[in-house]
Amino acid sequence: MKKIGIIGAMAQEVERLKGEMEVFRTVSKASMEFWEGALCGTKAVVVQSGIGKVNAAICAQILCDLFEVTHIINTGVAGSLKNEIDIGDIVVSTDALHHDMDAQVLGVQIGEVPQAGCLAFPADPHLQQLAISCCKEVDAGHAVYQGRVVSGDQFISDRRVKDNIVSNFQGFCVEMEGAPIAQAAYLNHVPFVIIRAISDKADDSAKMDFPIFEKDAAARSASLVERMLPLI
Repeated sequence: MKKIGIIGAMAQEVERLKGEMEVFRTVSKASMEFWEGALCGTKAVVVQSGIGKVNAAICAQILCDLFEVTHIINTGVAGSLKNEIDIGDIVVSTDALHHDMDAQVLGVQIGEVPQAGCLAFPADPHLQQLAISCCKEVDAGHAVYQGRVVSGDQFISDRRVKDNIVSNFQGFCVEMEGAPIAQAAYLNHVPFVIIRAISDKADDSAKMDFPIFEKDAAARSASLVERMLPLI
């Protein structure tokens, strides 16, 4: 029986999903509230992880251990790393990596976790295709892209930092939770996908754009998750 774990870092990224959910129980663990129930007719656990990589990794592991989820979806907002990806557009992950991981002295590529066995953690192909097709149904006014999600414990709002990340990793969007969720899912053999709506351009305008567009972008990402759930 499928049970979908849905992670958003901030309240606005999960509040719509919680409001639509038939809640069976809530569980407090590691200072996080896990809402377990039925969402769009599908068993699900919705949780706000908090911001940053450590919070995200802990959250994903709890979903695997305590709730035994069969799939993980990370929903939320991100900064665009490509000129053609505009505010409001959707990025669906092909894979995810840590842009702030640098262990090159140990003989691995920049961004690669030593001994992980891969540079980037691959998203589930079926979940990717579902996200793409559902996005075209529910949000035809915005473009949807498939590409790499890169994560780090930084809010990127400097053009020079952005350009360096783009040069090193060829990412489509940048945020602060996707890669650790992807890594935890990969290690636990749980299919995952990251769905991010663009809230800013991850450059010198980000500090101004993010507060304006984050709520709308988060709601767009959440509506896509709702459409996907019955089809997984």
